[in-house]
Amino acid sequence: MSEQRTTDGAPGDSGGESVTTVVVAGLCNLGIALAKAVAGALSGSSAMLSEAAHSFADTVTEVLLFLSLKRSARPADDKHPLGYGRERYLWALLASFATFVGGAVFSVHDGIHTLRYGEELGSPAVSYLILAVAFALESVSLARTVRQLRGETRRLRVGGYRYLRHTSDTAVKAVFLEDAAALVGLLLAFGGLLGAELTGDALWDGLASVLIGALLAWVAYVLARDNASLLIGRSLPERYERAISEALTAQPQVVRVLDLVTSVHGPDDVLVAAKVDFADLATAADIEAACDRADRAVRRAVPAVTRVYLDPTPPRP
Repeated sequence: MSEQRTTDGAPGDSGGESVTTVVVAGLCNLGIALAKAVAGALSGSSAMLSEAAHSFADTVTEVLLFLSLKRSARPADDKHPLGYGRERYLWALLASFATFVGGAVFSVHDGIHTLRYGEELGSPAVSYLILAVAFALESVSLARTVRQLRGETRRLRVGGYRYLRHTSDTAVKAVFLEDAAALVGLLLAFGGLLGAELTGDALWDGLASVLIGALLAWVAYVLARDNASLLIGRSLPERYERAISEALTAQPQVVRVLDLVTSVHGPDDVLVAAKVDFADLATAADIEAACDRADRAVRRAVPAVTRVYLDPTPPRP
């Protein structure tokens, strides 16, 4: 059996960048939320109030994501020998609930209320100004996230969609989805305001609010699903497991890998355990040396691996 820790990079991680991305997004969202709330109160627009709830929910989400990044970075101790890496997924899961309850539920409820009972719209001029400023700020936050995503996809030589689908850095994925949803939500709010102003019918504003809520519900579902999967315990993507298996079988004393298990504890924290069939004539010293070489080979193949456990096992007849 072989075990050793490392802090090399990971298939989907850039820890310091993730913290910066979350902080930038959080500060942008807080300012935007306050401005939208003022505009919604002045204009009486349910779509603007929904967007304010959206931004407040995003702000809470960023706080929880920041907390998840900090707490998950704590080193292993006697009570938690495998570290705290998966704690980031617990807080990120709670963040997805905040998006759903604080954003989606409020938006849908407010939109349905407007569709049923109507609303008295004030001057939308302030709302249009706030929407324009919010669009610019959300674009800045999204551009920061996209830069990080591009750096990771170039380093890993994968497409953007594939990276977002499989990455274990759910903090960056959350910020990207929330910023993209925020821009779409702003366009919906603009359309609702404009439609209500041109027709004098609050139906358009209420419909925009419901659509914003539906969009937030989808984002919350995607993030909750991914974080729950990682919290339960998820393996590496197939191509990384294949690279690990090839690194093991390339060792001189290794006949074949009988069983391979990988477990993601964080973007830069992966455990590898394998039952390995060593050559029959190999001595104990040979197996120890082979385990040590295999450990280093696995880490070179997948730098995110922090622990390698090898179990010499004879093949079943």
